[in-house]
Amino acid sequence: MTTRRSFIGAAVLAVSSLAQFGSALAQGVQEPPKQADFLFVQSAKSMTFDKSTNTLTLEGVSPATVFFSDRPERIAGNMKTAAFVPFWSKGKDSFLSDPPNADVSILEGNTLQQVVVVLHNPVLKGDNLTYTVKVLQGDMPEKGADVSVFIDVIGMPLTPLSYAGEARRGYRRAVYY
Repeated sequence: MTTRRSFIGAAVLAVSSLAQFGSALAQGVQEPPKQADFLFVQSAKSMTFDKSTNTLTLEGVSPATVFFSDRPERIAGNMKTAAFVPFWSKGKDSFLSDPPNADVSILEGNTLQQVVVVLHNPVLKGDNLTYTVKVLQGDMPEKGADVSVFIDVIGMPLTPLSYAGEARRGYRRAVYY
């Protein structure tokens, strides 16, 4: 004969067992890390361009490179510009094999000039950052002031533990500090 007390006890035991089984299943199935697409912005006091060598030098470049993501993550932050430069040399999927596009915006008085380029081979010396560039659209002036460089999207894992060379991108991954 089944009493109400033994029925309730058995039901509680069954539900508890199912909950533990479900928890074990959930722990065994790991979701892939979430990714976010980031844009980077570098600013400088001035720039020079040597057309014969296709070198763009950002003079007085900010020591911080700004990054931000679009919805739904809406993440923003900054990293040291010196930490951004190794994106061209570390990892099999680095910018060395797939260089980014960028919009170079130069503000001269009330005139904004924009040039679309591909960035190669960054070299940071003091507060000067030099890129070899391939101009895709627009005319790069020899000199300019108040410069911002908007660097294209990089997919990055949403974890503060990622490191530029080790957690390299599937499409493009970078560092999240």
